[in-house]
Amino acid sequence: MFGKLRVWDTEQDNGVLIYLLLAEHAIEIVADRGLSRHVPDAQWQEVVRHMSEQFRAGRYEQGLKQAVDEVTALLVKHFPAAAGAGNENELPDQPVLG
Repeated sequence: MFGKLRVWDTEQDNGVLIYLLLAEHAIEIVADRGLSRHVPDAQWQEVVRHMSEQFRAGRYEQGLKQAVDEVTALLVKHFPAAAGAGNENELPDQPVLG
């Protein structure tokens, strides 16, 4: 899915895919090489753990929002926007179902 959705197709190689396989109760976060150089696997697993805890409690929207917020914080920390630069998304934000 990472390749199919072209998540790797960003200028700074910092795309992130949050993959939910609901049928198997599986969550995976895949980060492109630019971001994965800065963020260890253990930190990604923490994001997954937080989301899983929310999901187990039936708080699906809260769990996903929290995960997106945590990923956003990592992106802002490691790839801060240049002063005066716009905040243009290179990839769509809409969820892909299927």
